[in-house]
Amino acid sequence: MLNLVQCLVVALSLHVAAVAGEYFKPFNVSFDHRAIIIDGRRRILNSAGIHYPRATPQMWPDLISKSKEGGIDVIETYAFWNGQEPVRGQYNFEGKYDLVKFAKLVGSSGLYLQLRIGPYICAEWNFGYQPLPFGTTSI
Repeated sequence: MLNLVQCLVVALSLHVAAVAGEYFKPFNVSFDHRAIIIDGRRRILNSAGIHYPRATPQMWPDLISKSKEGGIDVIETYAFWNGQEPVRGQYNFEGKYDLVKFAKLVGSSGLYLQLRIGPYICAEWNFGYQPLPFGTTSI
């Protein structure tokens, strides 16, 4: 089970990174013991959490836009694994679980994305929103 989870994490990370290249401009990041420096400019980054499956995809652009208008630089979200694999071996990256679409929207808005891949997440979901527990075939 752990190997499957590790493979999924790597595959999703590579896919998001490949897709993100189209939507995120390259940037240089450094730290000088006082601040984060992005493209030669000191930055204090403000972040907000948007849990993409807790809203419909139609709501995402407005939520992202309002976050940006409110001074947010980074959108953070978890990877909701048991939504991505509702039945063992069947993967779902559509509708409210379309993480790639969500990442594209964040990138095209000019914000950064912090993807919290888990496997355990603290988002008040059954089983910490990990893939299915051992010995079960569905939830």
